[in-house]
Amino acid sequence: MKQWIIGRNPVFEALRAKRRTVFNLNFADGIEEKGIILEIIQLAKDINVPIKRVDRQKISKLGHNHQGIALEVSDYPYLNIEDILDNASRRDEKPFILILDVIQDPQNLGTLLRTAEAVGVHGVIIPVKRAASITQSVVSSSSGATEHLTIAQANLSQSINYLKENNIWIYGLEKTEVSSPIDRTNLSGAIALVVGSEGQGLRALTIKSCDNLIHIPMVGNINSLNASTAGSVALYKAFYDRQ
Repeated sequence: MKQWIIGRNPVFEALRAKRRTVFNLNFADGIEEKGIILEIIQLAKDINVPIKRVDRQKISKLGHNHQGIALEVSDYPYLNIEDILDNASRRDEKPFILILDVIQDPQNLGTLLRTAEAVGVHGVIIPVKRAASITQSVVSSSSGATEHLTIAQANLSQSINYLKENNIWIYGLEKTEVSSPIDRTNLSGAIALVVGSEGQGLRALTIKSCDNLIHIPMVGNINSLNASTAGSVALYKAFYDRQ
């Protein structure tokens, strides 16, 4: 199967990561060959990708915010949980993993993946069903961060049990009567951070699987943050604890 990646940064990162098979690079008429466009052209030429000038409307049919550029590539190359742990081992670091419990909004998924890549997670685990997968819109909203991440699609319950067997502590981001404030929690060890869906939060079975529950203290009138914001705050807390 094939899919299109649109937008300058996502296309640039896909070419730079070299993880997908690339079939075609399309530019809208009138796009000047300078800056990042020139870099994209050079990357495409380096791997002998056909480059075409096309009518702008042809690219517009592929999606919004295309910025006059589209790259035809193979489907997203999902890896597995073992690859995530191998990634941590190669870096000689304690595992740092993000688990997403049925995130359905592509924008939220993309934002979380962009933050995950920025803070150096070793991998991300998403469900096989009932959740957003790595589509064109997710690649775009992540600004191409997807192309550098190790992402596995797997059964979350089985994945959490496997991680526990490998001495990884599971922290669920969910405010309950027994959850601990994140500012009083040390996230510097081998951890997996679990973030729930936009409306429901963590599912009951996922909560039972976690070793600890943590929440973000709030003093304003609003009693919750959306999934991507809360997850990003928690990821950066872990990032700073690990320094």
